[in-house]
Amino acid sequence: MIMKNIRYAFCLLFVVYSGISQQNDINKNNITSQKRLIVKFKNSGAKSKSQVFSKLNQTLNVTKIESIHNFNKTFLLELNNEENYSEIVSEYQNTGLFEYVEIDQIGEGHGKAVLAPNEPLFNRQWSFINDGSFSLSPSKPDADVDMDLAWELTTGDPNIVVAVLDSGIKTNHPEFENRFWINEDEIPGDLIDNDNNGFVDDYRIGWDFVENNNSPDDHHGHGTNVAGIAVATGNNNIGYAGVNWNSKIMICRVLDRENKGFYTHWGRAIIYAVDNGAHVINLSAGGVDPSNFLKEAIDYAYSKNVPVIVSAGNKNTSVEYPARYEKAIAIGATNSSDRIARPFSWSSTSGSNYGPQIDFVAPGNYIYGLNNASDTNYNYYWSGTSQAAPHVAGLISLMLSLNKDLTIDEINTVLRNTSEDKVGGNSDLPGKDDFFGYGRINAYEALKSNMVLSTEDINNTIKNDFVIYPNPNKNGDDLFIANRQSKKFNAVIYNTLGQIVSEINTNKASEAYKISSLESGTYFLKIFNIENSPKTIINKKLIIK
Repeated sequence: MIMKNIRYAFCLLFVVYSGISQQNDINKNNITSQKRLIVKFKNSGAKSKSQVFSKLNQTLNVTKIESIHNFNKTFLLELNNEENYSEIVSEYQNTGLFEYVEIDQIGEGHGKAVLAPNEPLFNRQWSFINDGSFSLSPSKPDADVDMDLAWELTTGDPNIVVAVLDSGIKTNHPEFENRFWINEDEIPGDLIDNDNNGFVDDYRIGWDFVENNNSPDDHHGHGTNVAGIAVATGNNNIGYAGVNWNSKIMICRVLDRENKGFYTHWGRAIIYAVDNGAHVINLSAGGVDPSNFLKEAIDYAYSKNVPVIVSAGNKNTSVEYPARYEKAIAIGATNSSDRIARPFSWSSTSGSNYGPQIDFVAPGNYIYGLNNASDTNYNYYWSGTSQAAPHVAGLISLMLSLNKDLTIDEINTVLRNTSEDKVGGNSDLPGKDDFFGYGRINAYEALKSNMVLSTEDINNTIKNDFVIYPNPNKNGDDLFIANRQSKKFNAVIYNTLGQIVSEINTNKASEAYKISSLESGTYFLKIFNIENSPKTIINKKLIIK
């Protein structure tokens, strides 16, 4: 069937490539009506691509063939609605010319909004500071991320860029004033791609991948809420505070007015954010189908040391894509009692998705936030893993504000060592489990551990109780830790993979304990009380030089 009309397909290919013909997206406001394929060639030569398309696309009504930015062997094909998806995928794949051929799947944002009673703003942000008085759901004191303590260490570095991939943002909301990322290599309004990044006039804020323009406005509300959780300005006497008050905000619109989006929107936005200087990416969305292209985009971000934080999903079932992928950081949601959020506020059958892919959890039920339709309406709360993920993305941006050289593996190690374990009842098992991952994040503990301690310093007092110092004889690489109390403590050294490389029981006062010789590199020191219940006393990054 696909061996007719070679002349037509060959001409179509090069008309599209030359830019002479531009096709609009089919019914942009209803993406479920579109049919799209992602194909990746094994052979990257331009001649071979031309030959392949000319032979394969003979009777297909292809409305667009588009090279995916920075993935020069990967193409997006938009097809007429009448084409048979499964037949085309099978015939393309059977040629042996492609690494993969897949449908451009559709996913959705992982959160919904509810209009709340008009009550005072005080104590609404239970996820940051929870004294047990939150009125909309049963609450437990300290079932929060300790943001008040964390802000004493940092409120964000303006040189760090947080990318939010979502339904867009209310660009003129006062909570985001003077916070947007600026592309200094682009000249605004000249209709020229000055920096040759593939996007014309992306001078400020980011890009709309749904409608392909430089105005990522929010027509749904999900994105404004998610961005507000991560990066709304704090201490400004209006609205709510975000986790990070100062860092720059990059917005990529990847979800439409119905909170849905193609995987290609998501993958291309990840690539864009990485290539344009984002330090951390939040994607509060997911779908039930896997995608080679989306996985490659996540892997690309990892290879460039840009963590991608992804919500796990809200269907009370297995973790969705792309949170399932190894290089993503998958986030589940808890409620104001530190239990897994099940159900969410908007459906009795909903719940935070679970499985071995869950890395961490964060608050995600009854999360008040900003509104895309108003600068002054603060009476909506949202619930979902979409709301949990930006707590983690915001925290990572604060960690990078203290030390921008942290690797993704080091970030994961810090979060594993500082997240609160066994706080969520019977389903929160010791260590990593399918519901809580490594635990509910604690911003203060994570930032404390990010304060760098270097052995170039001869004598470093960590707290009044402990001192760590290098070999006083200067003849070796051994370290010593001195305990000034009589209580029993453990001191543990982890490598960047979270593996224990040295462990000491510090049982006596005023006694020094030798830490086994460590090679040059980065480690993490954790000291905790072993009397009664374990309680972390110190978390420090340790650099051996």
